Amino acid sequence: MKLSHPFFQLPVLFDVARLQAEVAALPAEAWVPHPDNVPGNSAARLISAGGEETDSVYGQMRATQWLEAMPYMRQVLAGFGVVWSRSRLMRLAPGAGVPEHADINYHWHTRVRVHIPVFTQSEIRFHCDGQSVHMDTGEAWIFDNWRRHHVENKATADRIHLVADTTGTAAFWQFACGQQPPRAQWPTVAWRQGFTPQLLTEGDQRTPIMPPAEVQWLIDDLCAELTVAHDTPDSRARAGQFSRLLESFVQDWRQLCALHGISGQGRAEFLRLATAVHKAAMPLAANLVMRSNAANALLVLEKRVLQHLVSEDLKSAHSQQA
Repeated sequence: MKLSHPFFQLPVLFDVARLQAEVAALPAEAWVPHPDNVPGNSAARLISAGGEETDSVYGQMRATQWLEAMPYMRQVLAGFGVVWSRSRLMRLAPGAGVPEHADINYHWHTRVRVHIPVFTQSEIRFHCDGQSVHMDTGEAWIFDNWRRHHVENKATADRIHLVADTTGTAAFWQFACGQQPPRAQWPTVAWRQGFTPQLLTEGDQRTPIMPPAEVQWLIDDLCAELTVAHDTPDSRARAGQFSRLLESFVQDWRQLCALHGISGQGRAEFLRLATAVHKAAMPLAANLVMRSNAANALLVLEKRVLQHLVSEDLKSAHSQQA
């Protein structure tokens, strides 16, 4: 999610000893490799689709067996008063790092990651868009993951953060980005013996066909970010063609939705249109990037829009019928 600054620290603190005790009690089998097999990166899933051992961002999100065994962690998450999507403990081994990247997938267009460090050392730095911070134990942070960012663990021990995804309520955003009181006035969320709060988790967000208003929103945002990596007359001309192609695509998508609705009827026509715009965009996209993070424009179009226009279930049904 785009933010007005690379980092925001939330004015709240947590019981470090209790967080650390709950995390340390996790069995070895709770920890799994990073989905992209990034060296030195592993995770324990706390909220996942169906509460299962999956990294999917689709489906009814539920607490996993690991979170069910962590009562204070559950209280911490519930205390924010927001609806949580996929959430994990993220572990970074000594000497390892998270390579520089920007989060361009559809999931991140409307979600922010709340970081609460559980185990960390001062040598561990989080970098975002030229700024660098050390997130200390028991603090809470958010950052603009649309900007380029990376993490370095130059310490001698594992770094473990609670990393929880949410779109956030109005109250959350005021709390996170509004005027903060002095740190001495920040509350510490205390452990409440025997208290099991309700945890709000995302339902399945998918519709069979992406609504035209959302397609318009995503394409408008992409086009507003569109620029050229190297300024040449040819690049500028292709940038104009790329934008006009996407504008035409939105108009045609809206017409298909007017004809078939978004319940899944006419899926073959929707898929043909998505395939056609992808094919037409490919020769235009060379040297076209996003202004904020230099991400390849075609890759953003694919990962933020095209791959999510028709739900996976409908794509599978179409393939079986073909």
